[in-house]
Amino acid sequence: MEMDLPSDRPHGAAPAVAPVNAPDPASWSSAREALQEIAWLHEVQPETLDALAAEALLHRVPAGSVLLEQAETPVFAQFLLAGSIELLGIRNQVETLIELLLPVDLVIPAAVIGDQPYLMRARVYEEAHLLLIRAEAFREAIASDHAFCRAILGRQAAQFRRQVRMQKNLKLRSAEERVGCYLVALFGQSHTDIVRLPLEKRLIASQLGMTRETFSRALAGMAKFGMLIRGDVLHIEDAAAARARFPLDPLIDGPEPIKPFQDRKA
Repeated sequence: MEMDLPSDRPHGAAPAVAPVNAPDPASWSSAREALQEIAWLHEVQPETLDALAAEALLHRVPAGSVLLEQAETPVFAQFLLAGSIELLGIRNQVETLIELLLPVDLVIPAAVIGDQPYLMRARVYEEAHLLLIRAEAFREAIASDHAFCRAILGRQAAQFRRQVRMQKNLKLRSAEERVGCYLVALFGQSHTDIVRLPLEKRLIASQLGMTRETFSRALAGMAKFGMLIRGDVLHIEDAAAARARFPLDPLIDGPEPIKPFQDRKA
């Protein structure tokens, strides 16, 4: 079963984010097939996946739709299969971006596991394909299936480590260093000297813990380090100078792969 929701996006369609490895939504005809495609669930028993699929539905949501609000109690465990989701903190009607969630991942699983209120709002950035599993069935599978429990712990561990990296970036680097290292990491993933920013500038600024104005000033100052920004395009004029001024730290800037726990072999 697949559901569509109308969009309430106030500011038009969002640009695409950087491509990631994710299942192809066109290949799913059922919740069971979608579960089968999630790499970090491959060790889970088929019977458990069958039981979860019986309590699940596929859900396609347009950009701008609010999936859940702060203080709501989870009804479903939500697996992001394709697209992207903004996780937002809200206070006095002011939003701040906590993280942009990319597939394949769980949407605020800690609240679902603990049956606690959400601490963030979740809003779709790019059209999202979701797998929704009834929260109680999700918790029952964690309690009854060791492999499923390990897989969810692996996701929780990766999310925690991502947040630690973000906090270290915010607290140990100046605004200029945060912007410079972000750009160096960005062109480090490319084989060309021209790279398009993967997100709107407001989102990048929020992720880096600064206002849009501070971010714009920092971007303008990158020219003296061999990096020029024109619109949303990064031009690399002196990669060596940029890397020398903004060296990357693998304990801050490194990737955080999903590594499901494995059984110890005798």
